[in-house]
Amino acid sequence: MFTGYCEKTLEFLWGIRFNNDRAWFTAHKEDYLQYLYQPTLDLGREVHQRFTERFPALGLNLHVCRIYRDARRLHGQGPYKDHLWLTLRTENDVWSCQPVFWFEITPEGWSYGVGFWNASAQTMAAMRRDMDQNPQRLEKLVRRLKKDGRFAVQGRDYARKKGESTPLLAEWYNKRDISVGRYCPADEALYSPALADGVLDGFLFLEPYYQYFKSFSVAGLEDLR
Repeated sequence: MFTGYCEKTLEFLWGIRFNNDRAWFTAHKEDYLQYLYQPTLDLGREVHQRFTERFPALGLNLHVCRIYRDARRLHGQGPYKDHLWLTLRTENDVWSCQPVFWFEITPEGWSYGVGFWNASAQTMAAMRRDMDQNPQRLEKLVRRLKKDGRFAVQGRDYARKKGESTPLLAEWYNKRDISVGRYCPADEALYSPALADGVLDGFLFLEPYYQYFKSFSVAGLEDLR
């Protein structure tokens, strides 16, 4: 059961950011396991269990990321991440082809939401076609999102616009990748077991957006043909 993070969680995250080497991590590995990894795993297990009780047909699995960076893609960064995230997603090796629910904790704060991780060009082109041909479908979801007020559309924009859409969809139309999320600065909410309730409530609210994104995944595109 998730009992909350603690101050030592953020102390570790700040520590690994400014001491990103094997010696420091080895000396603080137990802090990582006790104060960061285990609470994140507990949070994921609780949210996953309660969410899948409501939506078992989605077939979502829990994944908690490794703190070790891919050695092939360090690009001058240290060997360890200064953040940790969990996802609820289907079993698919190609992340750009499937949407995910996520929660992430960093030294500065935490975020959660739903969307694609580096969406493929095929996915985003299919989404734009749908906005062109059936704008009312997404407009309904955008109005619901704005009324709720917790979440906002996120993602990188194309340097050159792909076109124009309705005023309500303008913010969505020219995204290179896309998600709907909420960011919260580090606060007392992180230290409370009620964080699991808040994340779960957010995921339940975002389920229609997962379904929308899913329709443009590789499997979803096959179904639309």
